[in-house]
Order: sequence, then structure tokens, then C-alpha cells
Amino acid sequence: MSLGHRGLANPATTLATLMTKREKLQDELRNLEKQVYELETSYLQDSSYGGHVSKESEGASSKNTANLKRSRKLQPEDRFFSLSSLTSQAMGDLILVQLSLRMEA
Repeated sequence: MSLGHRGLANPATTLATLMTKREKLQDELRNLEKQVYELETSYLQDSSYGGHVSKESEGASSKNTANLKRSRKLQPEDRFFSLSSLTSQAMGDLILVQLSLRMEA
């Protein structure tokens, strides 16, 4: 009688195979999240939080825009893409900020 399931004969081998696959997938996820985080940082710094909208049209000079880029620190809640993953560095940062705010209150 065949059950049609691979690896039922040796559960230890099946478990080891699945654990190895899980580790590889976790590594791949970490690498992808790191890439997203870095690209998002670059985008947010280069666009000065305005996307591709020209600051000149809002009456700001190029000098003021350059100062804004240097003076404004990226906040965890600014990271729209990174926050879409519960396991990302940005999500961890946001949780830490929220916990510290609760402790202060």
C-alpha cells in the first residue's frame, strides 16, 4: 500500500531536509529585506521625502533642499516598503521606538 508521501519511511531525514531548506529560505529573506532597506534608504535620502516632486515648485531653493536632506533623520515609520515585512529591521526599529514611548508615558 503506497501512501504517496515522500520521506514517511524516515522522518529524521525528512526533518533534516526541511530544516536545511528553512534555513536557506530565512537567509534569502534576510538578504532581500536588507536590499529593500538599503534601496529604500537611498530613495528617501535622494528624494528628500517628496518623491520625485520638485521642491523648486514649492518655493524652496536648491540650497534649502540640500540642507533638508542632511538635517532630517530617517524615522522608522518613514519606511513604507520595509514595514511591509514583519521580520524586517525597520519593523524591529519601529517596535523599539513604540516600546520606549510607552515606557516614558
